Amino acid sequence: MSTPPSTLPVRAMLVLGTRPEAIKLAPVARAMADSEQFEPIVVTTGQHREMLHQMLGLLCVDVRVALDVMRSRQQLSELTARLVGELGEAMREQRPDLVVVQGDTTTALAGALAAFYEKIPVAHVEAGLRTGVIDNPFPEELNRSLIGRMARWHFAPTSRAARHLTDEGVPAEQVFTTGNTVIDNLLWVLAEGTGTSAFRTGARRVLVTLHRRENQGERMRGMGRALTRLAGRGDVEIVLPLHKSPAVRDALLPELDGHAGISLVEPLDYLDFAATLAKCDLVLTDSGGIQEEAPSLSKPALVLRTTTERPEAVEAGAARLIGTDPDAIVTWAERLLDDPLEYRRMATAGNPFGDGRAAGRVLAQLAEDFAAEVPVGLTASGPYSAA
Repeated sequence: MSTPPSTLPVRAMLVLGTRPEAIKLAPVARAMADSEQFEPIVVTTGQHREMLHQMLGLLCVDVRVALDVMRSRQQLSELTARLVGELGEAMREQRPDLVVVQGDTTTALAGALAAFYEKIPVAHVEAGLRTGVIDNPFPEELNRSLIGRMARWHFAPTSRAARHLTDEGVPAEQVFTTGNTVIDNLLWVLAEGTGTSAFRTGARRVLVTLHRRENQGERMRGMGRALTRLAGRGDVEIVLPLHKSPAVRDALLPELDGHAGISLVEPLDYLDFAATLAKCDLVLTDSGGIQEEAPSLSKPALVLRTTTERPEAVEAGAARLIGTDPDAIVTWAERLLDDPLEYRRMATAGNPFGDGRAAGRVLAQLAEDFAAEVPVGLTASGPYSAA
């Protein structure tokens, strides 16, 4: 693939399908729209369709192509096949100069794979995260590892993530430490000041997010029981935005619905979520992005997982990996609620994930490479170089 003429903008297809992808690619899309060097082509796959399009409007992101790949309770293999096929068709129609994917979702993997098949270079935002356990989290650990084999640009959020990539054989000149774009977006949203917190009382405020596949079923039901014990203290207000996944709702609703002190709310748009996070005292989560957002706002985070691809927050002391045992969840939550010294230690640990300027670094590197005299195509360098 040859470099586009310097007089034409670079046609960059940004592929996203989930809420976290939208949040983390929105700063890149906005920066591209404001630049004369790029033409952003935003493609949504609909993996989180009900949550996605309203939020993209709030984040000032225009969608060019909207796919509809979701089917009720479809298997991952079915979703992946449908995504690769429809994204490949969109790429043939739109003819982008590069494809940008984010993170580790099935949409990201399929976007990278479809681009590879179409011989379009791939930029991977939030590259290099690893737990070292191929099925935990499932299927994200495998997804991001495979994307790492296909990407031409690897935009790592931290130096640790960058080292993971070079240790795996990715050429150092293709790895760039940028910080995480989630911080860009969080600061942008809070500066807008238009979100509304979901908390309604003056009690200690606990924000909970649960959705991981490996936690669904009996493990998640146990987490629900832990939350009822915590709410039973009588001095806390727990807000849990309930994920749209039927498996999540099947596990949590019987345990939590109607329980005093626990507010189950529909998924919050990102402006309201950011406002809720800013108002909370403590975060309990099995998600990824909130492990990055919480330290930015000095909110201690208890990570309800057995592994994390974001150990920087744990090592800094801003988050603690506590597993999924209900007793451990209650013990650690109460420790932070009742021990001011322990709470202060975590709340003031700082944020290891960036300064809010990651998107600018991504664009600067892409602009430099596309303006260079050498091609930036799939096989220009790296693991797939021609011998």
